[in-house]
Amino acid sequence: MKVTIVGAGAIGGTIGAFMTKDGHDVTLVDIVPEHVKIMNEQGLLITGARGDERYPVKAILADELTGPLGIVFLCVKGHFTEGAIQQIAPKLAPDGYVVSIQNGLNEEIIARYIGRERTVGCFVHFSADYIEPGVIQFSNTHAMHIGELDGSLTPRLDDLKQALESVMPVGITTNIWGYLWGQLVYAAMAFAVSTVDATVFEVLSDPRGRRVGLEAAAEAAQVASAQGYPLEMIADFNPNAFLRTPGWETEANRVLDELGEEMQGSLKSHMGIWMDLAIKHRKTEVDMQSVPIVEAGKRLGIPTPVNEKVVEVIHEIERGERGMGWDNLDVLESAIPASSR
Repeated sequence: MKVTIVGAGAIGGTIGAFMTKDGHDVTLVDIVPEHVKIMNEQGLLITGARGDERYPVKAILADELTGPLGIVFLCVKGHFTEGAIQQIAPKLAPDGYVVSIQNGLNEEIIARYIGRERTVGCFVHFSADYIEPGVIQFSNTHAMHIGELDGSLTPRLDDLKQALESVMPVGITTNIWGYLWGQLVYAAMAFAVSTVDATVFEVLSDPRGRRVGLEAAAEAAQVASAQGYPLEMIADFNPNAFLRTPGWETEANRVLDELGEEMQGSLKSHMGIWMDLAIKHRKTEVDMQSVPIVEAGKRLGIPTPVNEKVVEVIHEIERGERGMGWDNLDVLESAIPASSR
């Protein structure tokens, strides 16, 4: 398969390296000159769960991108989606299409520019981190799922599955929105626990961290369910456990226990959100993941006070107005309605 991958960071770089090794014609596109230079001259070094290997990838800068483009994997951070698709859309071939391999609901943004019929959804959950130019750390393997936005089954999904299996196990789904909203349930919890400079296990072991993680995920699950999306498993994380059915807290706590223990024993003991805030000091994807939960809740008449407060706290950390201390959990816990405590 001939593919252009726009965004050669943690996810895009990993996908491009593994697909290149398997013989696919891949061009990586990025905005960081040093990253592109090192990839072309030395190869892209992937370290971690599959050992350390340097992959001889082909890379260009974003302003060097020309058309016509056939298959594009869009792997930029969610808040860069609109700018990227504005650049891609005029260069897309008549039969070309874009696969959103991102966190959040970016498919809707992409479809506004190129149409839903030229947009393919993808759920991705494997862990990787961009360490420095030319270096990515790969932490674990989790299946990807691809699907058409209307739930139909098409030949291109079979082609994509075959190509992407160079990277991860791949499933074809008729319920891509169930995966994307299930991932937002996970993300609601992830943003809450990432307001503290500590591991996921440590935050979830704190009673305050546990309560805000539960409530943030429960709000997201309620919003997703109200829209009629059957929530899909996010690896071993079951978003349905956070639906407020009788006795739901028992199963939800079990899910969080397992998540904390799994991450504590892995190469990746923190969320990528923590990496953005504590290490890279850059903007997170909170506006593309938590904000849609809040906005959908308002549209549906479902209160989401914990997610609203998480967005506020994350923004303050991003702006340097707030540290990542344990007292952030007190602030988030105060947003939990008295009826839920």
